[in-house]
Amino acid sequence: MNRRTVLLLAVTCAVAVGNIYFPQAIGPLVASGLHVSPDAAAVVVTATQIGYTAGTVLLVPLGDRLPHRPFLVTLLALTGLALLAAGCAPALPPLVAAGAVVGLTTVGAQIVGPLAAGLVGADRQGAVLGTLLSGSTGGMLLARAFSGTLGEWLGWRAPYLVAAVVALLLAGVLAFTVPTTAPSSRQRYAALLSEPLRLLRTEPGLRRSCFYQATVFAGFSAVWTCLALLLTGPAYGLDARAVGMIALVGAATMLCTPLAGRLVDRHGPDPVNLVCLLGVLVSAAVLTAGSRGGALGLAALVVGTLLLDVTMQSGMVANQVRVYALRSDARSRLNTAYMTCAYLGGSAGSWLGVRVWSQAGWRGVCALVALLAVLALVRHLLAPRTAKDGERRHRARSEPQRAPSVASDCHE
Repeated sequence: MNRRTVLLLAVTCAVAVGNIYFPQAIGPLVASGLHVSPDAAAVVVTATQIGYTAGTVLLVPLGDRLPHRPFLVTLLALTGLALLAAGCAPALPPLVAAGAVVGLTTVGAQIVGPLAAGLVGADRQGAVLGTLLSGSTGGMLLARAFSGTLGEWLGWRAPYLVAAVVALLLAGVLAFTVPTTAPSSRQRYAALLSEPLRLLRTEPGLRRSCFYQATVFAGFSAVWTCLALLLTGPAYGLDARAVGMIALVGAATMLCTPLAGRLVDRHGPDPVNLVCLLGVLVSAAVLTAGSRGGALGLAALVVGTLLLDVTMQSGMVANQVRVYALRSDARSRLNTAYMTCAYLGGSAGSWLGVRVWSQAGWRGVCALVALLAVLALVRHLLAPRTAKDGERRHRARSEPQRAPSVASDCHE
């Protein structure tokens, strides 16, 4: 798979992920345009997120059953049509319904990962997955700015309509550029849906990666959920725009994840995971200084959140490489299990963060992040060597089976 294809797939990840986040910035515009309350307009964002969760569970496993190219093109086309319907919605209920369909079908990034892992050798998987994650990060960061600016200029419908055109154009491009792949499974749909749970029971490497990412993402979500409370509180007295400015610092992860991927290719996922977990622990210590307020406290928040972002995303690259190496014939189902656990961890972290904040303030939130990092570190250091050797055997078995298909796919 050449560099141009990798970049195109990274753009696909950016567009797919961006469709989840851009509605967050235009909620007030939707409320004004459709003459509803801001709380009612916020249901659009909730519907999109619920749809995305459903798509991860119900559609992503089909990546092992259907050829990747037509499946990915169909998902993007359906997303484009749903975005078009949302942009033309005459009232809130149709907009909410269209938003749910957008979330359901915009799971392309979860299809692209297993596709790319099957098109490159094991010595390049980390670098490629890191590049794809850069695309997802860019889509997440830029989507809010894009929709907010465009919405202020042309109204809330404009971001939906522009996103629809982009999705449909991208579907047309991918129809002629993505290499052809053969399905890795012929299981019935019901069996595909139950397979992620079975894989969690039978694959120790999958459980390890899920635990690492769930704990780290929980800490990440706790910090970002409570950061707005800290910045707008008496310690700083800032407005919500300050949170957005700090969030933009996370754009540095777009440069770091490809580097982390190359390190995973060179040294394996375990050493990179160890460094990332230690980095999360250090970020918790740095973030603690943010409770003092003032310029030094704000600097600590910027440095701490940047370190947390980089280590969380770099750890995700390492975990995905480990997960995809377990079984080459079940990457989409493995990815479903992994991403579901990660998002459940993130949701739990947001919930815990708010409650810890109410009892112990910002220092308590930082202590929660440190505790979660320590739990993951203990699990990592106590991981039996037999499990790690088993992962290497899985990887060694999968490579000879994948090599012929990679050569033919790249040739096409």
